[in-house]
Amino acid sequence: MSRSLKATVLISGSGSNLKALISARESGRLNIEINHVISNVANAGGLEHAEKAGIRSTVLEHGTFGRREDFDRALALLIAAGKPDLVVLAGFMRIIGPQILEPFQGRMINLHPSLLPLYRGTDTYRRALEAGDHQHGASIHFVTEELDGGPVISQVVIPVEPGDSPDSLASRLSPMEHRLLVATVELFTTHKVECRKGSVFVDGAETAAPLKLQTNGKLSA
Repeated sequence: MSRSLKATVLISGSGSNLKALISARESGRLNIEINHVISNVANAGGLEHAEKAGIRSTVLEHGTFGRREDFDRALALLIAAGKPDLVVLAGFMRIIGPQILEPFQGRMINLHPSLLPLYRGTDTYRRALEAGDHQHGASIHFVTEELDGGPVISQVVIPVEPGDSPDSLASRLSPMEHRLLVATVELFTTHKVECRKGSVFVDGAETAAPLKLQTNGKLSA
């Protein structure tokens, strides 16, 4: 078996996506070693998932730093200590500054609850409903200096149903986000996935569009 992919996961909340990665690792689907979980929120629920799985975790509260640059520098050093192959932003509610991004460019991915390039930023469910969209979804993209603007690796699409509210839409999308994240991290474990000049390359070939999550839980064009 090939060497396990080393992953560091950044969280701010319940850690449901982290839990999905841990479950996929424990089931044997993902050949990964989650070597560090970092939270910027001291009482983030996801820290319990890390503890139960025996994964090292660290709290680095942004509010204890006088300047954003100081927090970014400390976070970059903390991530680097684990020498990860991949850094996964799984509900990490902080903008990634250049001091964090530069050392891990091309190795850092983010899960965002919209079909990018639509609805960058927050409140994506309400914005989709107000626009009258017939479908919504989630995207996983490489992190770049542009907020939610990096090359999109993969997406999952769900229909918007009559009477949907932001909460109902979010609750239906959440389990699909988990499946998308697992499938995308699996892609990194089994293929060479690169970010080159604003595009995504898999095994040296440029993807024409984001890969889509299929009903079998795999990604395809």
